[in-house]
Amino acid sequence: MSGEAVADQQTVFLARERLQQLLDALQATGRRCVGPVERDGALTFDDITSAEQLPVGVHDAQAPGSYGLQHDDSPRCFAWANGPQALKPLTFAPQETLWRVSSDDDGLHFHPVAGEQSAIAVLGVRACDLGALELQEKHFLGAEHIDPGFSARREALFFVAVDCSHPADTCFCVSTGDGPGATQGFDIAMSELDEGFLLRAGSAEGEAVIDMLSLKTASEAQKEQVEDELAQAAEAQTRQLPSDDLRDVLFERQDHPHWTEIAERCLACGNCTAVCPSCFCSAYESRPSLDGLEAEQLRSWDSCFSFEHSNLHGHPLRDDIRLRYRQWLTHKLAGWHDQYGRSGCTGCGRCITWCPVGIDLTAEVAALLEEEAT
Repeated sequence: MSGEAVADQQTVFLARERLQQLLDALQATGRRCVGPVERDGALTFDDITSAEQLPVGVHDAQAPGSYGLQHDDSPRCFAWANGPQALKPLTFAPQETLWRVSSDDDGLHFHPVAGEQSAIAVLGVRACDLGALELQEKHFLGAEHIDPGFSARREALFFVAVDCSHPADTCFCVSTGDGPGATQGFDIAMSELDEGFLLRAGSAEGEAVIDMLSLKTASEAQKEQVEDELAQAAEAQTRQLPSDDLRDVLFERQDHPHWTEIAERCLACGNCTAVCPSCFCSAYESRPSLDGLEAEQLRSWDSCFSFEHSNLHGHPLRDDIRLRYRQWLTHKLAGWHDQYGRSGCTGCGRCITWCPVGIDLTAEVAALLEEEAT
């Protein structure tokens, strides 16, 4: 698990032809490696054992409601922004059993579910997703209520972050303060150049893995090139949220007419919440056995866009799309300041790309901030 950043960390250079040695070192520590692979026209995380499985020469083309992959002869394997899948499925399971209960002559017996978690090293983590993970940690690992399943999965993860030098058209992490370079939450961070990678440790565990590789210190020229590419990546982002703290202004505009205009386009499909790396809405179901002597309590991903999500005693509090979209946006960008001390958005842009009708969160916020017509 990612620990405190290593003081005075040294930046070392890993030649591209030695990338397999990094995977071998991670696997030698008993960790299963997960990394980005091309599958079904998108980049998703999957098990990898070889550097040859990484998406060499692959770039993503993203726009509101559009995602596609392009290929060229570039030697780089991280020259893309992101795919639909972030870290969330690895920590907040899409469906899991929380506990089981059985009944006999002595009454009811509750049985917690605590399965062993295999150690996983995740290669290719983006800074925006590390920011989102930190938000989920505040929710699931709060001092008063620690979620045991989330905690166990999080403890088993080792993160190899890769700085983002090729942001998508839909990215706006600079305006949220969450990218494009990784600054926290990683065990190892890498910056990719054509000839190889610059590595720096973010935890004692990460430092131990780097030490296994016996690498030389990166040159000043290589460091300067990385800084130049990150600066270019930041300048390339054309979308932004206009303020770090939109709490008061959004709460003041709950009756803005633009909410109705958004609702006329929104399908309430929930795609934006499914791909969002920080959303955590869930639904609960008790599933009994046929004989009625056993049951299990299930938790599954849900969305505040679903009709049933706001049901209280069978009556929905938000019975139209306008209210559901308003709930999502104001909770994400305003209410989270009260709960977690910051906005719930880290600028990954997935909600824009994977919206079937191309609703752009940044454009909708800009419209909501306009003064209402008198």
